Amino acid sequence: MTTILQSKDYSGKAVLYMAMELSNAKWKLGFSNGSRDRSVTIAAADWKPFSHQIGLAKEKLHLPEDCPVICCYEAGRDGFWIHRMLEEIGITNLIFDSSSIEVNRRKRRAKTDKVDVKALLRLLQRYLNGERKAVSVVQVPTLDEEDQRRFNRERERLIKEHSAHIARIKSLLIQHGVRTPIDRKFPEWLEATPRDGLGNELGPNLKTELVREYERLQLVKRQIKELHQEQKRRIKEEETKAMKQIITLMQ
Repeated sequence: MTTILQSKDYSGKAVLYMAMELSNAKWKLGFSNGSRDRSVTIAAADWKPFSHQIGLAKEKLHLPEDCPVICCYEAGRDGFWIHRMLEEIGITNLIFDSSSIEVNRRKRRAKTDKVDVKALLRLLQRYLNGERKAVSVVQVPTLDEEDQRRFNRERERLIKEHSAHIARIKSLLIQHGVRTPIDRKFPEWLEATPRDGLGNELGPNLKTELVREYERLQLVKRQIKELHQEQKRRIKEEETKAMKQIITLMQ
């Protein structure tokens, strides 16, 4: 989609430029015909008034009913489902990389949706009229590619959780002058009446907390192992498919 847009010049043409400022409860919609602007707020993900506002914007901005709509919004936690919905209903959409947007948020005294929508509208027009360095456009992955990313991100998150649980257990022990390996024998060590740095028995609440933390650590370990096994299975499956294709080509 980005390649197609880069080959066009929208200057002087009837186009409804549109920008979206997304939040949990509401969406701020900004519209422009290139010289006049309009902005409205609707409930988030309410597509009926969304479509109505697009038609109303064309009317208020004196644009043809069949003129193309080109939209944009900042990349964020909403992901790509909104982009796919926009494309499905015939709206060309670009997702802007937030870090590339030329807006100094630190100097702005009060961040308002209206300012952001106007800034996005100007960026969209600049980008479509040839200023490719004005903003970076996010490459939208396929559904399969996005799903594969989830697999890798979950693994990375679990590895971080694994390290965090170990660090937490060590921290609890060091606070009482204790140093011991966090391995499979750790539960046995806890049951053997361990002593703190002063020779006193560890408190019951501390021991209970250590047990719970260790149990969470073991859960994360099991999940990492399951993901590793699934990854090996997928690699083997892909290798088998590739081998079958080679054999087919050789026949």
